[in-house]
Amino acid sequence: MLYNLLIMDMYAAIAEPTRRNILELLAHKGELSASEIAINFHSSPPAISQHLKVLREANLVDMEKRAQQRIYTINHTKLTELEAWIKKLTQQWEERFDRLDELLTNEKKNMLTATKAQVGKKGGGKEWMNKRKN
Repeated sequence: MLYNLLIMDMYAAIAEPTRRNILELLAHKGELSASEIAINFHSSPPAISQHLKVLREANLVDMEKRAQQRIYTINHTKLTELEAWIKKLTQQWEERFDRLDELLTNEKKNMLTATKAQVGKKGGGKEWMNKRKN
């Protein structure tokens, strides 16, 4: 149960587009200071600081104090956990879709068999053609 709460914290953190963009920026650039992150957005520096706080509390980013700066990096361990969970869900859905494909294929075969059986009982439509000629 606790694991699910931690996952939900991560999802709550990445639910906001600005925070996802911050993660993408850090993934691309490596490490950045809060001010370097803030200049990439139209939001105010205090708003970006709040976003960084949420990401930090969700353990999605790490923060290191260097003199007067706070340097942010992605927490790769946490993102790997998130990726594993997403892969698990993806696999479950793929298995469901595979079962659905199998069911639909079987239903299609059954319908074709039933249709052929009905056509065979009616003489394959030859009576209709004979009536039309007369």
